[in-house]
Amino acid sequence: MAGAGEMETLAAEYIQKGDHGGSDYFGLIKELVKRRNRFARAEREYAIWQEEIDRIYELVRDEILTNQARPRTPVKFGTSGWRGIIGKDLFIKSVRQVTQAIIAVYQEVASDAELAKALGVETFSEAQIRGCVIGFDNRFGGELLAQGVVDVLVANGISVNYAGESTTGVLSAALLGLDAAFSINLTPSHNPLEYGGYKFNGSDGGPASSLITGLITEKARKIIDQDLPIAVSRERRGVRECDSLEAWISMVRRNSERHGLDYDAIISGFAQDREVVLAVDCVHGASRLHIRKLITGGQQGVPQDRLIILRGGNDPTFGGVAPEPSSTNMKPVMQLLAARKEPLKLGAVIDPDGDRIRMTDGTVEIDMNLFGAMAYHFLHEHKGLRGMVAKTVATSNFANKLAEDFGEEVFESRVGFKEFKPVIGKALVYFEESDGISVIGHTPEKDAYIGMLLGLDMVMTLRKNLGEYLREIQEKHGYYYPAKDGVIVCSQGKDLLAKLSLLEQYAAGTVIRVGEEERTIAKIIDIDGRKMVLDDGSWLMIRPSGTEPKVRFYVEARDKEKQAALFVAAKAMLAEIGLLE
Repeated sequence: MAGAGEMETLAAEYIQKGDHGGSDYFGLIKELVKRRNRFARAEREYAIWQEEIDRIYELVRDEILTNQARPRTPVKFGTSGWRGIIGKDLFIKSVRQVTQAIIAVYQEVASDAELAKALGVETFSEAQIRGCVIGFDNRFGGELLAQGVVDVLVANGISVNYAGESTTGVLSAALLGLDAAFSINLTPSHNPLEYGGYKFNGSDGGPASSLITGLITEKARKIIDQDLPIAVSRERRGVRECDSLEAWISMVRRNSERHGLDYDAIISGFAQDREVVLAVDCVHGASRLHIRKLITGGQQGVPQDRLIILRGGNDPTFGGVAPEPSSTNMKPVMQLLAARKEPLKLGAVIDPDGDRIRMTDGTVEIDMNLFGAMAYHFLHEHKGLRGMVAKTVATSNFANKLAEDFGEEVFESRVGFKEFKPVIGKALVYFEESDGISVIGHTPEKDAYIGMLLGLDMVMTLRKNLGEYLREIQEKHGYYYPAKDGVIVCSQGKDLLAKLSLLEQYAAGTVIRVGEEERTIAKIIDIDGRKMVLDDGSWLMIRPSGTEPKVRFYVEARDKEKQAALFVAAKAMLAEIGLLE
């Protein structure tokens, strides 16, 4: 067999026979994917290496089912839930323990008014009746983990709406449509193939507040540390199948007057418009199950050659790429669109759980920094809606300028979609630089599908490609060039935070060098890291990573050629306070 000797060598390096804990299955899977990808799918060698990948995944399956140890990394629920390595951190026992922790939180609502308000339920019995919506993305073992969660929910009398493989946005819509108490999605979003995740949303359909995630973390760690008994049940009479995509479509239709997006008109318009082509790269994620129905509305008549789905197969290795909206993943979409004859072109890359999207017209890549502002302009100026815009502090100030010119307010929050809770139902658009967006009248969860519908409506309504529309807005309101980067530093944790506090010396009025120019810091925003807005409207922001010895830079120039100088200026500040060796 081709590669047999090589496989034996690799297995010896990564696998300890009879010891799941000492084996690095995903390290081996990544090596096997590299070898598989040397061949075309039709070649025999491709199939051989795929068989080896499948064989190692069976070992992961066994680890998921049988692991009785503690998670290697302590459970911690953050903005987007809990993430860890499949089989090592997330396995049947650990997800059952975390689910029991969530049950324990709900059992306290009757005696804690603040918690009840945050969760949107007043008693545990209310949570039992309203129930949970549950789904998972395309990660290996997702269905197994979901069933482990269901075992605990059912044992505790929680009614279950089972959506199967699905995206975060449609699960949020299903939760709201069913008036459920909460949702659970087994997904780590855009993380690499070895990661699993556990995302919890409360009754409002949005990311949970810090109060809730803190309690879940605390109770989960106690249950795990003390290995407390967990009640489970395989009874499934209280489990109902749930069509989460249909719930999403219904929600968009129901709220069309609020956000101005007429789903049926957009879909029928695309079906009839031979000048428009749409290409969507699902990167093998859960969106691959939805896109065709979403864009056709379940109707016949959309030409197959004008709705093109890339990487739409079921592959938990994501074809060996990082499964995220990125410039690298955008290249196949751009190349495809560049060769198309249609004058109006829209392309998108969507992450595995469908909560992030990046778009293109085949000539220019448009990340959410710019598209979010374009969406605000479109709803405000072309749909005739009035209202504020919401964005995170690390996101481009392009939207700030639009709001200023429109005479509207801006809500600028800390990083994290949950920070938009105060303006849900008020802001026309809320978005963050990491490719997440939602709109008024839609879910308070970031949702790639609403972003794609917006993009399609823009193109067909304006008869312009996104790049042309962007240039038109910029010519009137100004040009903005956002970017981000990061650097490893010599400190982390409390020591890193202490050293970063020395950045306070760069106060408003301080003159700093940016390239060959001297610029004055005009404004400081310190709600999340330190954002220094300069006198020419450019800015730089320095923010620590919460999980590693790394500092993230976000910058925005008003002249494309000055982006690099802002990064240099940010690194010079870190050197000045002793964080760069």
